[in-house]
Amino acid sequence: MFFASDNGGPVHPSVIEALTEANEGYTGGYGADDVTARAVAAVREVFEAPEAAVYFVATGTAANALALATYAQPFHTVFCTDTAHIHEDECNAPEFYTGGAKLTLVPTTDGRMTAEDLRRVIAGEETRGVHGPQRGPVSITQITERGTIYALDDLRGLCAVAKEYDLPVHLDGARFANALVELGCSPAEMTWKAGVDVVSFGGTKNGLMGAEAVVFFDPEKAWEFELRRKRGGHLFSKQRYLAAQFLPYLEGGRWLDLARAANASRQRLQDAMEGMNDITFAYAPSGNMMFPTMRVADHRRLFDAGAYYYMWDGDLDGAAEEDRLTARLVCDWSMSDAALDQFLTVLRG
Repeated sequence: MFFASDNGGPVHPSVIEALTEANEGYTGGYGADDVTARAVAAVREVFEAPEAAVYFVATGTAANALALATYAQPFHTVFCTDTAHIHEDECNAPEFYTGGAKLTLVPTTDGRMTAEDLRRVIAGEETRGVHGPQRGPVSITQITERGTIYALDDLRGLCAVAKEYDLPVHLDGARFANALVELGCSPAEMTWKAGVDVVSFGGTKNGLMGAEAVVFFDPEKAWEFELRRKRGGHLFSKQRYLAAQFLPYLEGGRWLDLARAANASRQRLQDAMEGMNDITFAYAPSGNMMFPTMRVADHRRLFDAGAYYYMWDGDLDGAAEEDRLTARLVCDWSMSDAALDQFLTVLRG
């Protein structure tokens, strides 16, 4: 009953097999190999972007920080939500890799910003001449850190605001696949066709061992990214072990099947929990993540039975039985029906 994070799940067996195959023999280093070339071609095909520049890194933080650094000067500010991963969970990596660019936060109620709020916050910067930060990239998280998803019209609206100010748009797609299957659209529709310039295309949370792709739809920034990746210590000499993970992942739409499985597990939990024990949801559940608000007694019973998840808005220590606290539950591709059934049986009491 592990619902703490989709980072905690296993690697898909096909990825292990691909790594074993990539481990045979000798090849060029630093991406000068056939495995990397095939993986780049596969990513380009998925995004319908034959000219895109595609690079592989090992972590989402590296993908986000290096992509933003490629578009942000030290005197810029990056516009993102007040719940964005680059703000809450990356230990100032974007500020570090940009050489000092700051983050300007756009308020949210459910993890999503609106075009109106983004326009207002952008307009409030670059108003003090040399004394203040200059406007820099807009970063959008899809799925958000609250498990909510931007509809395509919302994405287009945010990108349109950024373009009004001639600002590039970065998409943090750590859970890109989960959002995509929920929306039922194509990768191109959720990125460059909506106005996104660069995407951090996540795989680690959806069955890969540890690999993310950074995709620039305009290759103009390609060389600068390569330099920043090297200087930042994220150019792997044995690049093929990162790239190889994407071959089985993308083959035959497996990445979408894995995301559908994770989303379906969340949906099954949600359907069963609605109306049970007066459970409510802090945010509208979507993708593979949800935030149920439950009685303290329910939480304690689940933890005693071996459930593992994070409390979101409080601590059980010292809490009264009648208190209601919110948890974060995340499903990964490998979640079994048995684990879901056990969780729901314990929750029913």
